[in-house]
Amino acid sequence: MCNPILQAKILNKEKTDLNVVIGLCVGHDTLFNKYSKALTTTLITKNRVLGHNPVAALYQTKAYYSKLLK
Repeated sequence: MCNPILQAKILNKEKTDLNVVIGLCVGHDTLFNKYSKALTTTLITKNRVLGHNPVAALYQTKAYYSKLLK
């Protein structure tokens, strides 16, 4: 469900105190922040560089990148 406005409204209805955004695209996270009544922070944002897999770089830290650091 990539509908950040609806997501914010659902969480507003639940009266959350803090919303942590994970995996929304840049722009969608901005819309979520605008409509959220609770404090919001963005932890991980999608991007095109990593093929919309925002934690791909984290998954590779012990595989590909560890070889580069040695």
